[in-house]
Amino acid sequence: MPVNNVTRLLDSRKIPYQAFELPAEKLGALETARQLNVPPEQVFKTIVILRPKPSKPLLAMVPGGYEVDLKKVAAALNEKKVSLPTQAEAEKLTGLQAGGISPLALLNKGFQVLLDSSASSFLEIHISGGQRGLNVRLPVAALVELTKARQADISIPSQSG
Repeated sequence: MPVNNVTRLLDSRKIPYQAFELPAEKLGALETARQLNVPPEQVFKTIVILRPKPSKPLLAMVPGGYEVDLKKVAAALNEKKVSLPTQAEAEKLTGLQAGGISPLALLNKGFQVLLDSSASSFLEIHISGGQRGLNVRLPVAALVELTKARQADISIPSQSG
């Protein structure tokens, strides 16, 4: 099993988790769910969101089959407007490859985390393990505690399927 900063962090905090190896190409949440044979709503993707300067970007986590709703995110943050970076910008801001962006890999880097409130309907969810091809299932409560995530209704069903 691959060992990286995310698995080391979870081990050091004695957080129960299960790591899953997947193909290393960039898989979407729906494809990840299919490969792991879990409901897509239980596989959360991490989306980098830009706020008006000088605020730091934040990480929005939404379930597979859904997309982040920028208006809802802005409302949750009391911002007038937020925007999505390009994939290249997201990778530059986080230092991680798209498909491997994980809030657990970015702890202590100053990113605020917004977790879609649908996560609370599960005991455990799947998130990126901080690199492409690594997925981690962990308790929602542990994720919230580690990342100090705020839960809010920030997603809408995906138009693209």
